[in-house]
Amino acid sequence: MQEMVVSSHERRIGQLLIESGCVTPDQLEIALKRQGQCGERIGSILLQLGYLSTETLLEFLRKHLGAPSIDLYRIYIDPPVLNSLSLEQMRKYQALPITPSTKGLFVAMADPNNISAIDALEFILGKKVEPLVVPHAQMETVFQYIEKKGGHISAPLSGEEIQKEQSDNNMSGKVELNKLISLLISKNASDLLISAGVPPCLKLNSEIVRLSGCNLTPLDVEQTARELMTEAQWQDFEVKGELDFGLSSPTIGRFRINAYRQRGSVSLAIRNVIENIPTLPSLGLPAWLEEYVLHPQGLILVTGPTGHGKSTTLAALVDIINSKRKCNIVTIEDPIEFLHKHKMSNINQREVGRDTPSFQEGLGRIFRQAPDVIVVGEMRDPESFAIAVQAAETGHLVLSTMHANSTTIAIERIIEIFPPEKQQQMRMQLAEAFLLVLNQRLIPRKDGEGRALAYEKLANTPRIRNMIREGKTHHIRSIFQHSADEYSSIDFSLNSLVKRGVITLEEGVKYCEYPSSLNDAAVRRP
Repeated sequence: MQEMVVSSHERRIGQLLIESGCVTPDQLEIALKRQGQCGERIGSILLQLGYLSTETLLEFLRKHLGAPSIDLYRIYIDPPVLNSLSLEQMRKYQALPITPSTKGLFVAMADPNNISAIDALEFILGKKVEPLVVPHAQMETVFQYIEKKGGHISAPLSGEEIQKEQSDNNMSGKVELNKLISLLISKNASDLLISAGVPPCLKLNSEIVRLSGCNLTPLDVEQTARELMTEAQWQDFEVKGELDFGLSSPTIGRFRINAYRQRGSVSLAIRNVIENIPTLPSLGLPAWLEEYVLHPQGLILVTGPTGHGKSTTLAALVDIINSKRKCNIVTIEDPIEFLHKHKMSNINQREVGRDTPSFQEGLGRIFRQAPDVIVVGEMRDPESFAIAVQAAETGHLVLSTMHANSTTIAIERIIEIFPPEKQQQMRMQLAEAFLLVLNQRLIPRKDGEGRALAYEKLANTPRIRNMIREGKTHHIRSIFQHSADEYSSIDFSLNSLVKRGVITLEEGVKYCEYPSSLNDAAVRRP
C-alpha cells in the first residue's frame, strides 16, 4: 500500500485545531498518520476517532474559513433544489445545493473560499451562490447516498436518514466480515487480507485479488479487529503490536488470524483452516513418507516459505501416526490449525497463549507429560531446537516445521542459530537425531485449478550423517544432484510435474535450482 503525503495545508489545519484547544498534539499525530494512509481530510479523521465532536468541528470551520457552517445531518433538501446540479457537478466542485436565499442559493461547500468553483457554480445555476461550510466527511456521505439512489432524488433528502444509514453501515462490520469469510471459503482462497487504504483482498493461488468496494479506513480495520478479539486479547495486542489467535464457528469453520500494526494502524491476515485433515495422496506427497513418520524416534522437519503448506503437511503426518500407532502425542501450536480426534493414539493439542505461555515454556515441561510423539508447530529459537534434538535422541519422535528455502539450508540454519562454541556439539547431535527433512513449494497448476506440490527430500544415511558431522552439508546438493535414495532435489520433483503437464515450464523454472536442467528435460520430452 503506497503511503500518501500529508499536505502542509492539512498540517496547518491540525496546528490551528491544537491552538484552538480542540485536540491535543498526541491526538493530532495519530490522526495525521492515518490521514497519510487513507487521504481523507484531517477533520473527518478526527471525527472518526472521536477526538472531535461535529459541533466543535463546525464552529472551528466557521471561524477558520470565515463562512457560516451547517450540519448536513440536521436539514432537509427539496428535490428541485438538489437536482439543480448533477451528481457529477456536485463531486467536481464539492458543492451541494441546500435552499434558496434572498440573494440566490445557499450551497454547502467543503471549501467556501474556492472562488473558481463558486464562479463556475454561479454560471451553471444562473444565480448568486452563498457558500456554507460543511465537514468533508458529511459531504462525501451525502454524495454516496445520492449515488445509491441513481444520482437523482425524487423525495426530500433527509440528513437524519442519511446519518442513520451511515450509522447502520458502521455497525454492520460483523455482518460484512461474515460475507468476506464466506467469500474466502467459496473461492477456496488461502487468506483474507484486511488493511487500511485498500478494499479487502483475497490471496488466491499466491496472488492478491482485490474485492470490489471502498478503501477501508484505519478505523474500519480497528473496529473489525476488536470484534474478533476478546478484551484480554485486545489488551495483549495493544502491548505487543501483533497477535496470533484462532477463530472457530460451528457454521462457517475455523480460521487462523494474525493481527499486526503497520504505520500506526491495524492490519489483519485471516487464514482459512480446512477442517478435514488431508491424506498424503491428496496433497501430492509420496507414500514413502509413511515409513519415516512411523519410526519410534528421531526428528522430522517440514520446511519451506510461508504459505506453501507446511502446516497442512504436518497435520497429514500426525494423522498417520494417530491412525496407526498406539502412543501419546503432545502438540504445541500457535495457534491450533487442525483439530485431531483421538484414534489409535491419544492426542493432546496445546495452544500457545491459551494452554502454555510460549513454545519454550511448553517444551520445557513436555517430558513430564509422558509423550511418545512431540509435535511443535514451528521452531524459531535455540531453546526449542535444543529440546527437540534432545527429545529425538532420547527415544521420542519429534515433528516440526521451520522456514527454510531448501533441506540443506534448514540443517545449517539449525546449527548456526547456536553460539559458535556450541555449534559443533549441535552438528554432532543433529547428525545422529534427524530422520528426514522435507522442503516443499506449492506451484500454480497449468489448468488454473489450485496449486501442485513439489518437494525436496533429505534423508539420514551414513553418508549424509558423515557430511553433516564434517561440516560439508553444502556439498550434498552437488554430490547428489541427479537424485539418490538419501537426497532428491526439488528440480527432480518440478521436472516430473512439468513432464506430466501438471505445471507449466515457466512456473517450474521460477522455483528450480538449475533452470537449464529443467529446460533441457522439457526439450527431451517426447
